[in-house]
Amino acid sequence: MVRAPYRGVFPVAPTVFDARGELDLDGQRRCIDCMIDAGSDGICILANWSEQFALADDERETVMHAVLEHVAGRVPVIVTTTHFATQVCAARSRRAQEAGAAMVMVMPPYHGATIRVPEPGVYDFFRAVSDAIAIPIMIQDAPVAGTPLPAAFLARMAREIANVAYFKIEVAQAASKLRELIALGGEAVIGPWDGEEGITLLADLDAGATGAMTGAGYPDGIRTIVDAHAGGDRAEALAAYERWLPLINYENRQCGPVAAKTLMEEGGVISSGMTRHPVSPLHAATRAGLVELARRADPLVLRWAR
Repeated sequence: MVRAPYRGVFPVAPTVFDARGELDLDGQRRCIDCMIDAGSDGICILANWSEQFALADDERETVMHAVLEHVAGRVPVIVTTTHFATQVCAARSRRAQEAGAAMVMVMPPYHGATIRVPEPGVYDFFRAVSDAIAIPIMIQDAPVAGTPLPAAFLARMAREIANVAYFKIEVAQAASKLRELIALGGEAVIGPWDGEEGITLLADLDAGATGAMTGAGYPDGIRTIVDAHAGGDRAEALAAYERWLPLINYENRQCGPVAAKTLMEEGGVISSGMTRHPVSPLHAATRAGLVELARRADPLVLRWAR
């Protein structure tokens, strides 16, 4: 059975904690409902923007099952399964598939600031993960991994490794890399996607991106850009980008992964925007600036629970 390509806006869901820093699964479910009601074409969980690095292994499993069971097929869910060890990443990916994930997102293996794997090892890593599952793999090409992934190498993996088909490009000059990847990979590159909260979204769409993995605070706003562009109305896409860019920029440059939870707390979607130490909460002035810009844009997240 041929699977239709996944396209559109797939925001990264935050992991919701209560005021004590423990998992808040009821809040997590409300977060997911709000994201779906705001027009998310799909959802990604357990990514870096979900504070996955602050979760214990058993908590990852708990969040994954809670989200997938609650979504119940309403939208496709991408589960991030990144791990340095090949066999651990493969096992995580199998469990995600068995739980109902539509796709897994994986970074190349790395640890800390200096431990990297050379290109042949990265290739074998993704081949082993692919062999373990039957759903697509999205390779996350992000600076945090510190691992060079040239477009030619990504295109080769798309052609040669069965389930490698999607690519979230969030390195510098992402649009240029997307163009090169699409040119080299051809039909094997099913999903060239934008990331980094949409800060380069319009340029990436112009370069051929078919998906956007942004923050979870305002998928309705991101949809106005992506949908207009996909419909061939670039002028409207540009106008929408101009409307939402101040908020996109503020999230990307001032707030980080705390932004979506802050907006959800402000709008009453969740009871607490708590992060886990050592991730710091937003300074009061930064929070006020985020909320001010959001109110001007009027995303659903601020009205959903009212």
